[in-house]
Amino acid sequence: MATAPAEIFDRTVRLAMPVTPIATTPRDNRLLAVLAQPDYDRIAPHLEFAPVALGEVLYESGGRMEHAYFPTTSIVSLLYVMADGASAEIAVVGNDGIVGVSIFMGGESTPSRAVVQSAGEGFRIKAKALMEEFGRFGTTSQLLLRYTQALITQMAQTAVCNRHHTVDQQLCRWLLLSLDRLPTSELRMTQELMSNMLGVRREGVTEAAGKLQAAGLINYSRGQIRVLDRRGLERRACECYSVVRRETDRLLPGTPPS
Repeated sequence: MATAPAEIFDRTVRLAMPVTPIATTPRDNRLLAVLAQPDYDRIAPHLEFAPVALGEVLYESGGRMEHAYFPTTSIVSLLYVMADGASAEIAVVGNDGIVGVSIFMGGESTPSRAVVQSAGEGFRIKAKALMEEFGRFGTTSQLLLRYTQALITQMAQTAVCNRHHTVDQQLCRWLLLSLDRLPTSELRMTQELMSNMLGVRREGVTEAAGKLQAAGLINYSRGQIRVLDRRGLERRACECYSVVRRETDRLLPGTPPS
C-alpha cells in the first residue's frame, strides 16, 4: 500500500535537519530585484517575511490561495496529485520567481499542491495586494506574465522529461534547476521526498543518487546533497534542463544570473 503524500511530508518535516537562518531581503528574489523603484515601493509595504520548513505545504490542490510567495533562499515544488495519492513534480520555484501565479491569472485556485522542497526564507504578499498591483497593467504585470510563460515552459518540459528520459537524467535536471534557484550548492532533502517529487519509487532515486555519487558529481549523506561537479551534472543531464534555462533567460533577461 502506497504511503499517502501527506504522511510523507509530515515524516519529512520530522526528519529534516535544522537549517541555519540566512538573513535575506525581498530584493534577493530576482523578480523583486528587477522591479523599478516606484513599483517596488508600492509592493514593499505589503511583503511579509516568511521562513518555510522542509515539507511545508503552502497550498493544497483546489484550495483558495490567500498569499503569493517570493522565495529567496527556499525552493518550492509544484506537485500534481492523483486521486490515489500518487504525485509528481511539475515545476520548481525558487529565488527566480513567484509561487501563486493562479492569483493574478484569475483562477484563485489550482489543481497543483505547493510543497517546500528546500527549507529557507522568502516573502509573501496577500492575494488582494498582488491583484491591485497587477491590475495596474504596468511593468510589474508584464514581468509576472513573462515569468508565467517561463513557468509553463518548465512544466511542459518536465512532462516530456518524465516520459522519455531515465531517472538518472531526471535527477540531474532536478538538481540543476534547484541549484539555479538557490544561493548555495547544498540542498537538504530526504529520499522519500525526492521520490515523491520525481514520481518514481524510492529505490530508483537511491540507485540514481548512488550513481551520481560514485561518479564524483554529488555527495549525499543524511538528507544533505552537496553538488561537487556542476559541469559534470550538466553533461549527464538530458536536453530538458538547457531548454528550460534558455527560455527563462530569454523571457527574463533583466534578472541577475544564477
